Amino acid sequence: MAFTQADLDAINQAIASGEKTVQFSDRSTTYRSIEELIAAAKIIADQLAAPRSKQILAYSEKGF
Repeated sequence: MAFTQADLDAINQAIASGEKTVQFSDRSTTYRSIEELIAAAKIIADQLAAPRSKQILAYSEKGF
């Protein structure tokens, strides 16, 4: 699943307010504890910080 900055913001807002239910764009998730919310925030932050891979297409032609 691809996470967005909005997902991380929603998790961080829930952590700050002490709520365990997070409302995302079209769904809501209830976590069991604040520790679980913090773990989810770390996972999302790590995925957002990871460098994205690039594909490079090289084309070569011998001019005979």
